[in-house]
Amino acid sequence: MLDIQNLTLKYGQSQILNGVSLTAQPGEVTALMGTNGVGKTSLLKAISGRHPYADGTVILDGKPQSHLTAFDAAKAGIAYVPQGREIFPMMTVVENLETGFACLNKADHVVPDHIYDLFPVLKEMSERRGGDLSGGQQQQLAIARALITRPKVLLLDEPTEGIQPNIIQQIDHVIRTLCDQGDMAIVLVEQFFDFAFDLGDQFIVMKRGEVSFESRADGLERQTLFDAVMV
Repeated sequence: MLDIQNLTLKYGQSQILNGVSLTAQPGEVTALMGTNGVGKTSLLKAISGRHPYADGTVILDGKPQSHLTAFDAAKAGIAYVPQGREIFPMMTVVENLETGFACLNKADHVVPDHIYDLFPVLKEMSERRGGDLSGGQQQQLAIARALITRPKVLLLDEPTEGIQPNIIQQIDHVIRTLCDQGDMAIVLVEQFFDFAFDLGDQFIVMKRGEVSFESRADGLERQTLFDAVMV
């Protein structure tokens, strides 16, 4: 579903990504791992059009995409849930969800029932302002807003950061449910090692803006991956 080839990215004169390549298959979680500052978030921003990349190719569902803007990426089927959630605090839950309509045809401007099936708390709090929700509820809202856009690829940046355990379990359930549907590829950036290890179908470890290790989950020892991340 997603094929990234030799992606490079710069911030000013500093090169952040150095020829990163990866693939993400529908119905699977590709866990992107590594210590802080290795370029994981920058890679998601490049894929989602939030930051222009210098060179390389982004191929979505077999179709090359040329230096996407954020709107282009969303319309093409790439949804990004950023670290920190970035919900609109003064808007209601429903209004936050409706911002996802921007890249859809007018006929699709409806919040599907399955969104509330995945996140029942959002239906209960539909008229509450986003800023009045807890951190875990805001994270659920951010993921739901991304799903409104009907993505082919879902990019999740640190979805468990600062979240209470029961909400982490809910997010785990949502990710597994989306994978079971089989039509969406999920790229997960996550520092919570056990969460990523339990969910991942393949693992990409980055160091200094490059891929340093990659493996399918089948037969991969936990310690092997841990060492690859920490060394």
